[in-house]
Amino acid sequence: MYDKKPKKDWLTAGVTAALGAGVVTTFAISQGQHPALALGITAFATIAALVVEQCLQLSKQ
Repeated sequence: MYDKKPKKDWLTAGVTAALGAGVVTTFAISQGQHPALALGITAFATIAALVVEQCLQLSKQ
């Protein structure tokens, strides 16, 4: 009835990571960083978070 170990899907992890990195990206752009570089950093942070999330899920099995 109650799942004590909820399984997060990759989409949820990706959206959460992108939102977190997006806040930092917005600040960086407001300080004068080029938008393409800031978006590249956001994309890298999102992919890194997805990889870490996947590794953590595999280590629990």
